Amino acid sequence: MIKGIIGKKVGMTQVFDQNGAVIPVTVIKAGPCWITQIKTVDTDGYSAVQLGFEEIAADIADEKTRERKIERRLKKPMRGHLGLLRADDEHPERKKLAESVPALRHLREFRTEDISGMQEGQRVTVEVFRAGEYVDVVGLSKGKGFAGTIKRHHFHRQPKTHGASDRTRAPGSIGATTTPGRVMKGTRMAGRMGGERVTMQHLEVVVVDAERHLLAVRGSIPGAKGGLVTILPAIK
Repeated sequence: MIKGIIGKKVGMTQVFDQNGAVIPVTVIKAGPCWITQIKTVDTDGYSAVQLGFEEIAADIADEKTRERKIERRLKKPMRGHLGLLRADDEHPERKKLAESVPALRHLREFRTEDISGMQEGQRVTVEVFRAGEYVDVVGLSKGKGFAGTIKRHHFHRQPKTHGASDRTRAPGSIGATTTPGRVMKGTRMAGRMGGERVTMQHLEVVVVDAERHLLAVRGSIPGAKGGLVTILPAIK
């Protein structure tokens, strides 16, 4: 079974260990996921497993209403990839994957060398992890918009006295002299902050709730509540 899963950040709370010590944890709604594609060295040049997460229109009983909502939520290439397009004489294979995989909103790829025993349509839950294991969590950090150098790069402010009252939070000089006579690449300046892919490494799994598909890891993870995250085995 693939060692990895996709989830959504629920928020932070705390749990208590056997000695009564407080452990700050982040709760993740992880899975259930489905294997939507298996890539091999022969067909794709590398070995990987693609997982899908978050079923669309799962709570709608009426079939026609559910199909209309899926068409609005998923573009045609994605519906074709999941086998949700209507099968015909020219494409009888379109319903092959749809029989075991629902309409999924998010897809992520997991590199793995061992794909034996895996097949498309297989269900993946939080039970692939155990309490006490260590994982890496990948997510998108909170976007903070256009930020200055003090907030973005932790610069110190300038003096407020001696005629510098309007230069307090200015970055200061950014250029050099005649040589090289330009601003060097990589100079720390104001700009867009946040909204970047961030990986928190070596987080301990504290709670695995298979019934409610919840995973609690020690510490904080990137992103806002409801943000999509990927949980992988720790590389360290």
